[in-house]
Amino acid sequence: MMAFDSLNLLAILGMAVVTYATRVAGLALAGRFDLSPRAQAAFDAIPPAVLIAVIAPSALATGWPETAAAAVTALAATRLPFLAVVVVGVMAVVGLRALT
Repeated sequence: MMAFDSLNLLAILGMAVVTYATRVAGLALAGRFDLSPRAQAAFDAIPPAVLIAVIAPSALATGWPETAAAAVTALAATRLPFLAVVVVGVMAVVGLRALT
């Protein structure tokens, strides 16, 4: 049975608040700037770049199902919205792992 520790819960809630605050602050600040088309393209490239940065270590350090799923996810990131890319990546890795 797990013990309830209020200090751990407080730490988790604090991290959640700080994480949410940074996201909201980023959206609020980005909306105040008039971006050139080049800068807007750079901002638009951030979500797929973050996704690839998160999955790259897993893709390179594990077996072929993860590597193939990473490739599928990278291709999806060039055309689909971020949430759809995450769904495609999860489905790809689950499906390919089931084949082994």
